[in-house]
Amino acid sequence: MAAALLLALAACGRGDRAAPAEHHDDHDDHDDHGAAAPHADGDHPAPPDRVEIAPEMRRDLRVTTARAEARPAGEQVAALGELQVNQDAYAEVAAPAPARVVKVLARAGDEVTLGQPLVELYSADAGLTRAEAQAAAARVTVARANLARLRGLAAERLVTEREVLEAEAALTTATAEAQVATAAARAYAGARGGAGLVLRAPVAGTVIARDVVIGQLADPARTLYRIGDLSTLWLVAHVFERDAVRLRVGSTGTATFAALPGRTIDGVVTWIGREVDAASRTIPVRMDVANADGVLRPGMSAMVALALGDSGGTVVTVPLAAVQRVDDAWVVFVPVGPGVFEARRVGRGRELAGELEILSGLAPGDEVVVDGAFLLKAEADKARGAGGGHDHH
Repeated sequence: MAAALLLALAACGRGDRAAPAEHHDDHDDHDDHGAAAPHADGDHPAPPDRVEIAPEMRRDLRVTTARAEARPAGEQVAALGELQVNQDAYAEVAAPAPARVVKVLARAGDEVTLGQPLVELYSADAGLTRAEAQAAAARVTVARANLARLRGLAAERLVTEREVLEAEAALTTATAEAQVATAAARAYAGARGGAGLVLRAPVAGTVIARDVVIGQLADPARTLYRIGDLSTLWLVAHVFERDAVRLRVGSTGTATFAALPGRTIDGVVTWIGREVDAASRTIPVRMDVANADGVLRPGMSAMVALALGDSGGTVVTVPLAAVQRVDDAWVVFVPVGPGVFEARRVGRGRELAGELEILSGLAPGDEVVVDGAFLLKAEADKARGAGGGHDHH
């Protein structure tokens, strides 16, 4: 009897907790007399048409959106890739000889022009090399004057022809030595004179990295500055050899970046490698990518989709993270107002390197949630469970 009493009390407790869920929607779940209208066995309520986020939750819900885009419908190949600097507009700067850093003139992130001073150095080798170049130039002047004097004397038969030939040989030797010394001193071009040395930017662009401080001993084997034009970057994809041989220069491609959810970058294949990497069995394929707003950074990883052959029309695509499974339907969340999102059913197609083909439900230009879509799905699941009036535990 005690056990029966305890079971009865537990049943009453469950009934009290379930009561709020049974009165969630007076219009859909009750008949005209207030009685609950039970669902048929195995029937599940459809996903809610809208999800509304309370104002206090919006501050913590990070939402980014993207627009559905029209993409070539032909066969595509997916590959991993990374951004690299444009090596046609890139330079590494080092000291031409051991030198002490006197003054730093450019810092990381600075925009520099061609020939702009970067750093001032003090180099004893620079002083010695310049002194030798000046001495060699002086020897050339002396040898030339001596030759002219002897030629004048030879015209009056006051010196022998042999002496003139020896003077000509001396001038040739002095000239060659001066050329060597001048070439050595040319490595220190831009210096203020003496042992001072100024390193200048060999290309225009952005100072990507700086590894120099005042007082440091700069060694020729150590790079002090890395400078590159970041307005255009190289996106290098590692494509399996069976697919790379089907690509051609001029093929179109798209890229998505883990660091930039919802953003897709278009590009054109400008170079296909001529050698297969023995370890990965891939061939490097390069696209030139515009970086006008500067948001792209060398080293960023990407998922690249490259077109094989003719495009064959277009398809509608959205970022993969935008499509969520709610109950038995694939949906995307479309912003319709502050904190209000429409859960729109879509037809799910192929995965295309971080993008998903949409067969129905969206048109190019429609805005969908990317970051935050999973949390909206959770809210939709919660609303669906509350509306069903069932205890799912």
